[in-house]
Amino acid sequence: MEHYALIKHLHMSAAALSLGLFLVRAWWSVRASPNLARRWVRVLPHLVDSALLGLGVWLMVALSLWPHQQPWLAAKLLALLAYIGLGTLAIKRGRTPAVRGVAALAALAVFAFMVGAAVQHSPLSWLA
Repeated sequence: MEHYALIKHLHMSAAALSLGLFLVRAWWSVRASPNLARRWVRVLPHLVDSALLGLGVWLMVALSLWPHQQPWLAAKLLALLAYIGLGTLAIKRGRTPAVRGVAALAALAVFAFMVGAAVQHSPLSWLA
């Protein structure tokens, strides 16, 4: 697999950019900023997240890593679902700024778990 390093670094860069965009959008959501309505704010995060997911799937297939065989990958994918749910609560669906803020903090914790699972190759994440 000749492009592994490139794809891995693109995946990690997309993850960092995705996190940065999430932090900005969550902050704006808690502050009820009109910036959330800007077109680029509604479009760019979805493009970055699509690239992030596509690169992750590419790595999984290229390395023949399957969630039913790799517990850390299964844990990361389940955490991704939790992160998406918490993210929508933090940015769109939270009824109050407090709810949106708590959901954003919980989403950050889940993101940190996903990074730990990927780095440690363990479903225990940073506790491994």
